[in-house]
Amino acid sequence: MFTRRPLLAALLAATLGAGLAPAHAQQAPAWPTKPVRVTTPFPVGSGPDAWLRVVAERLGKRWGQTVIVENKPGANGFIAIDAWKRAGSDGHELIQLDNVHLVAYPHLFKKLPYDPAKDFDVLQPLFRGYFFFAVPVDSKYKTVADIVADAKARPGALNYGSWSVGNPVHLGSALFEAMTGTQMQHVIYKEVPMLYTGVANGELQWALGTLASTGPLFRAGKLRYLAVAAPTRLPLAPDVPSVTESGGPAGFEATGWTVLAAPPGLPKALSDKLRADLAAVLADPELKDRYATFGYTAFAPTPEQFRAFMAAESTKYADVVKRAKASLD
Repeated sequence: MFTRRPLLAALLAATLGAGLAPAHAQQAPAWPTKPVRVTTPFPVGSGPDAWLRVVAERLGKRWGQTVIVENKPGANGFIAIDAWKRAGSDGHELIQLDNVHLVAYPHLFKKLPYDPAKDFDVLQPLFRGYFFFAVPVDSKYKTVADIVADAKARPGALNYGSWSVGNPVHLGSALFEAMTGTQMQHVIYKEVPMLYTGVANGELQWALGTLASTGPLFRAGKLRYLAVAAPTRLPLAPDVPSVTESGGPAGFEATGWTVLAAPPGLPKALSDKLRADLAAVLADPELKDRYATFGYTAFAPTPEQFRAFMAAESTKYADVVKRAKASLD
């Protein structure tokens, strides 16, 4: 399977090594001089879109200019990326990207319509969302260990779902198969709400999902959570055990995360200003309290930590893609 491991080194060096450098005491240029536009590949009303709008509103107040969120979903995010690349490159055009765009697609496509290492100056992660194992409320499974045992007893009989090949939920589920030595069926739904409705009505044995995506059906009493794919229990859901506590594979984690990126080649003073302002907004105590509303957790690694995290994520996805024989070409 095509993995493009050399791309990882370039990505980390070009995008993270320079892109997440700490701010320096330089005078930023007169900016912004007009409304700032943030292009996002996520549809209106989705969790990443809603959180971006919260951040955009606060950035607008800080900058004294309107920050417009423009949704361009579809085509694996390529529509949004292409539109953004065609827009201005003076810093008034930003883009929201998620983990698949930066660390998964390089392993799923032999050729991308963008260069993850050269086309984006990553400013900072916006959030991280851990996935939960969701099952029908009347499911016979009480723990993750129950899923593993049944999958081993009936190879290929169980199913899980996502909304496409190569999204974080699909790759996280495939990683779970790899770590448990099981084989299950991947069922693709056209829309995210249909996916979790499929779990609730028993079409699927289980699916990974965030608190934001599964929350409405959970609160309606139609879904149960077996575990969260995080190192420990989350303050957002203290009663839900970790995967390890639930008898699943030790060290299993599955997350989705997004970043805000600017065009490459901006004056350093402007890049520093963008990073500093975004970091200040995300660190605001009032905004931190709102993470729980979306089922997200704050994600503010140092440049070194994010570099290591990206490297680990890329290696993980490369191995999962190879095992699953997944491709989007």
